[in-house]
Amino acid sequence: MLEGLHYQNAYICDDLEAGIDLFRGRGLVKEPTIIPVDQTVLTPSGPKRQKGRICFIWIGDLQYELIENEIDEVGIYANCLSNGGPLRFHHICFRVPDWADFRARVDAQDFPIAMERDLTGEPEGGLKFLYLDARKVFGHYIEYTSMPEAMWQHIRAM
Repeated sequence: MLEGLHYQNAYICDDLEAGIDLFRGRGLVKEPTIIPVDQTVLTPSGPKRQKGRICFIWIGDLQYELIENEIDEVGIYANCLSNGGPLRFHHICFRVPDWADFRARVDAQDFPIAMERDLTGEPEGGLKFLYLDARKVFGHYIEYTSMPEAMWQHIRAM
């Protein structure tokens, strides 16, 4: 299952500030905002907590998400093994235009859901995401998101 607008490559790093430093002189124009994240996601084995810090770096039309993991009850970030460098590739992300249509087809494809969250009705206002475990074919996870256009424009402006 590969569909939607591929707009993000995501990396795990042990030191978020050091990760950001690697983008300086390599296209980083605007200093990223570091965002603390402490959330409960749904998994096949029930709700799990994830806590960490993230930032988004836009270079052209591609967003780089850097993730510093603190608590990972899902194990989705902790299982990203060291490659000897400060950044470890983790997933790509697609934005899909019709979440209901997309979500109805997720269970019919062969990549298992690793985690998902629907923030409709919360202050984040309509963001939905899920991760498929595509490691057996692509060697990484695939994240899918859906969000209102105003949120998308805000993320693009970050």
